[in-house]
Amino acid sequence: MKENTVLELRNYSLSFDTGQQRITALNGLNLSIEKGKTLGLVGESGSGKSLTSLSIMGLLPPIKNLKQEGEILFRKKSGEIISLTQLSSSSFAPLRGSNISMVFQEPMSALNPVMRCGEQVAEVLSAHESIPKKQAREKVLGIFDAVKLPDPQKAFDAWPHELSGGQRQRIVIAMAIVAAPSLIIADEPTTALDVTVQRSILTLLKGLQEEMGLSMLFISHDLGVIAEIAHHTAVMLKGEIVEQGKTEELLQNPQHAYTKGLIACKPPLNAKPHRLMTVASFMQGENPSREKEVNQYKSFSEAGNEKLLEVKNIQVYYKNAAHSEFHALKNISIGIQKGESVGLVGESGCGKSTLGRSIIGLNSVREGEIFYKGRDLLSLNGRERKVYSKNIQLIFQDPFSSLNPLIRIGEAIEEPLLVHFPAMNAAARKERVKQLLQQVGLNESHYKRYPHEFSGGQRQRIVIARALSVEPELIICDESVAALDVSIQAQILNLLNDLKDQFGFTYLFISHDLSVVKYFCDHVYVMKKGEIVESGLAENVFNHPQENYTRELINAIPGKKFTFKP
Repeated sequence: MKENTVLELRNYSLSFDTGQQRITALNGLNLSIEKGKTLGLVGESGSGKSLTSLSIMGLLPPIKNLKQEGEILFRKKSGEIISLTQLSSSSFAPLRGSNISMVFQEPMSALNPVMRCGEQVAEVLSAHESIPKKQAREKVLGIFDAVKLPDPQKAFDAWPHELSGGQRQRIVIAMAIVAAPSLIIADEPTTALDVTVQRSILTLLKGLQEEMGLSMLFISHDLGVIAEIAHHTAVMLKGEIVEQGKTEELLQNPQHAYTKGLIACKPPLNAKPHRLMTVASFMQGENPSREKEVNQYKSFSEAGNEKLLEVKNIQVYYKNAAHSEFHALKNISIGIQKGESVGLVGESGCGKSTLGRSIIGLNSVREGEIFYKGRDLLSLNGRERKVYSKNIQLIFQDPFSSLNPLIRIGEAIEEPLLVHFPAMNAAARKERVKQLLQQVGLNESHYKRYPHEFSGGQRQRIVIARALSVEPELIICDESVAALDVSIQAQILNLLNDLKDQFGFTYLFISHDLSVVKYFCDHVYVMKKGEIVESGLAENVFNHPQENYTRELINAIPGKKFTFKP
C-alpha cells in the first residue's frame, strides 16, 4: 500500500448463495483513494456502487453464506494499516465515525425524527471521545458553522422536519466529520436536491476536503456531479470496474462502450433530439449522433393551438405550526396550449409542486381562477370537478410512495377506471390494464406483481400507466425523473415523448433539473419564492436569460463547463 494511499481494494469480490445458485455481486474490484483526493464511483442503479460502500463500512447484510475474497486495506489516522475484511463487528464499530464515516443519500432517513439535530451529532462525538456535554455542544456548534448552516444555535435545537432538504444534508455532513475521520463515503448525497443547493453542497464538501485533508469516495449516477468533484473516476457495470482514470481524461476520452453510453444518454444542453440515447441502445450499436434528429422549440401560441389550461392570478396560503400564514403562491399566471410541454423550474420551496397540486384541486386556492378549456375549475362543485379531474392527471416524484405496497400493480392501475368508468366490466378493465402495461414498456405478466418486485424505473412506468388509464389530456409530471439514473431517466423521457406523439398529450413538467427541462420542454416558467420571475421559449430562456436568478440556476447545472464526448 503506497504511502499516500488511505484506502485500497485489492481484487475484492463478494458473493452469496441463494440456495439454487451462487451470485457474484462484486467481482475483482481494484480501487485506491489517495490522501486528500476524491474517487468518483459512477454507474447505473444495481451496478454495485452502494454495495461497495457497505463492504468498506462493514455494514453488509447478515446473508447466509456471504463470502468475501480479496482485501480491503485502510490506513487509520494513527498510520496503522488494517484489513477491513478481517475485522469482526465489534472491532469495526470504533472505526465508524472516528476513521471512516458515511453521508447517505436521503438525510431524512439518516436522521432520527424524534431527536434534535444537535443531539444526534453530539451523540457521534460522545461515542468516540470522553467529552462533557457543554463542550460537546460547543464543538457541534463549531461544526455547524463549518458546514455553513445559517443559524447553528437554531439548527442544534431543531427537529429534522423543521429544516429544509439542503439544511438536513448539511446536518448529515456535520455528523460525518464531527469526529474528524480520514475517509468519507458520500453515497448519492445530492441526488434529490435542486441545482443551487446541490452546487452549495458540492462546494462545501470540496472546501471541507481542502481544510481537513479528507479523502472521499463519492458515489453518483450523475456524470455532471462527478465532473465537478472527483479527481479520479471509476465506472461500474454489473459489479465490475470497466474503466477508471483521471476524471477529466475519462470523461473527455472514454474508452469503454458502457462509459460512452452513460455520457451519450445525458440530455444535451446545446440540442433538442427527438429521442435520447440509452445505455442499452448505445451498447447495441445505435448511432449516438444527434444532429440527424434534432427538433425545434415550438411556440404553440403562435401556431394557433387551443389554450388547454390558463391559471390567472392565483393566491395560495399555508398555515404553519404557529398558525400564522405563509404566502406560498403570489399572483401566479401561466398558460398551456394543447400539445405543448411546459416546464416549471426553480429551487426547492419556490412553489412548483404547490402550483401543480393547486391545478388538480389538492390545495385550496384563496384567490384567482384556473380555466380548463374555458371553464373555471374553482367554481365547480364536487360532482362537476370529478368529470374534469380525469382529464388532468398527476405523476408524483416518488413512485414507490405513491403505490400501495399491499396492492398488486394491475389493481393499482385499475383503480382510476373503477372511479371514472363505473360501467366498464371487470374483463374490459383487465384488458385495458394489459394494454397500458404494454404501452409503457412492460408486459401483462407484470399484472399480479407487487411494487417492491420492480426497479425504480419500472415503478415510474407503472405510475405513468395509472395516469394514462383514464385517457387524460393534460399530465402534470412532478419531479418524475429526479431520482432516476441517467439511462433510466432517458428511457422515461423517451416514453413520455412517444406517448405525446401517439396520443397528443400536453405536459406540465415540474423539475429542478434544468438540463432535462431544456431538452423536454417547449416553454419554460421560472419560479422564485412563489412568483413567476421569467418565462419564454426554453431555448430563449436558457440561452438568453433576463433575470440574475435564472442565470444562477443555469450556471449551477453540474458539469456545465465540460463538453461530454461519447
